Amino acid sequence: MSDNLHDDLLSDPMGENQPPVVSVTELSSDVKRTVEDKFGYVRVRGEVSGFKRAASGHLYMALKDADAVIDGVCWKGTAGRLEIQPEDGLEVIATGRVTTYAARSKYQLVIERIEVAGEGALLKMIEERRKRLGAEGLFDAEHKASIPFLPEVIGLVTSPTGAVIRDILHRLEDRFPRHVLLWPVVVQGKDAAALVSAAIEGFNRIAPGGAVPRPDLIIVARGGGSIEDLMAFNEENVVRAAAASDIPLISAVGHETDTTLIDFASDRRAPTPTAAAEMAVPVRTDLIAQVAEDEARLTSGMTRILRGRAQDVTVLARSLPTPRRILEGAMQRVDDWGERLDPALTRMLRTKRDAVVGQGHQLVKPDQYVDAKRRDLGALVAQLASAKTMSEGSIERDLRDVGSFTTRLQQAQSRLLDGAEKKLQALVSLLESYSYKGVLERGFVLVRDTAGAPVLSVDALSPGDGIALSFRDDGQIGATVDSVGGGAPAKKAMPKPAQRKLKGVSKPDAADDPQGSLL
Repeated sequence: MSDNLHDDLLSDPMGENQPPVVSVTELSSDVKRTVEDKFGYVRVRGEVSGFKRAASGHLYMALKDADAVIDGVCWKGTAGRLEIQPEDGLEVIATGRVTTYAARSKYQLVIERIEVAGEGALLKMIEERRKRLGAEGLFDAEHKASIPFLPEVIGLVTSPTGAVIRDILHRLEDRFPRHVLLWPVVVQGKDAAALVSAAIEGFNRIAPGGAVPRPDLIIVARGGGSIEDLMAFNEENVVRAAAASDIPLISAVGHETDTTLIDFASDRRAPTPTAAAEMAVPVRTDLIAQVAEDEARLTSGMTRILRGRAQDVTVLARSLPTPRRILEGAMQRVDDWGERLDPALTRMLRTKRDAVVGQGHQLVKPDQYVDAKRRDLGALVAQLASAKTMSEGSIERDLRDVGSFTTRLQQAQSRLLDGAEKKLQALVSLLESYSYKGVLERGFVLVRDTAGAPVLSVDALSPGDGIALSFRDDGQIGATVDSVGGGAPAKKAMPKPAQRKLKGVSKPDAADDPQGSLL
């Protein structure tokens, strides 16, 4: 057999040296085994493109560079453990195994781990995320809450082991001891972002007045590290949880030069965890000194005010008269008024008595009053009698006037009725002259159609239409139109039941009729 398989196949047309026939599935399986055995695990660097998350939880994407593209898939179980969530445009290094997808005859990379390809790509991703979240308003200043002056309970989100929690607790103890509620989390790794966001949301879900005290302030703290170590605090779920927190939040992640996205969403950023503790509470000794100083200033101010008020009272007291002098004048006025009271009462009683006597002289005696009223009554009786006489004559005149008016009314009514009767008779005569019955009296016939409407034109009828003929004395008969337009009617026998003969009237010949045919 030649080394060239193509030449062997052409030189052996009978098929004696040709390979066996395999199915498509068998061929796809052989290719799959060959690819997986050849490559195994590989690390591929490229830019994420067409990223999407299926409803099943699997991740689908493509890795591309300037000259080629390879499809990638990350199964649901692996997707939850990824430290970096893929995004379109992010340059990554994907670790996985190459395999084939027989249903579409293509090869793909089954991704098991993703890492950012270099610090520059990671910073680019963080900056793009910052711009996108900032455009949503998560970093706006109007959403920032003020830090309480002296919180009763401080919620602390950090690792339970490490120098951060010791530094914060030590600083709080030195400045102003407060009740600290720790929510332990891991601050680095694939689960850190989910735990930190859950801690912030958990503190906000604590109800006031419950068994667990609700914090008045939250501190999210972590020590320094590389940008990859601090990546959990750049994740979108952590930033959104910090922005949505109803409890004021201080972010203290990394050293002073480190900046994460949670710093933009928090209400206050501290350069270090120790600085966060200093922002959270004032210095207790400084407060005590300040209170003592304020107390001294308050006491001094009150002393000056009271001293000044005492001096004012002394000055005013000097200008006031003594009470005895005020009472002496009042007692003297009382004695004077007492002496003047008796003569004044006597004069007032005498005046009142003289007024009563004068009013008594002006009163009318009872017998004089009765005589005057009797005279008034007599005058009224005389007027009443005169009015009665006058009213009787007036009534008689009114009765005569009523009889005269009644006679005149009856006469006017008779004249009106006679005139209306004459007009009615004239209208009846005019109506009878206009009636079609007067035409029938002269020998004419009224033609109606089957609906009972008068037929006014020959064009309204067609041969075979039924009509009704109304005569002067004998009522009406039914007929059928034989012809229209003056033609001779067709001779045909009418059914016996339809023939009617007018009583005492012979049917004239159409030619001898001087009126002609109405049809």
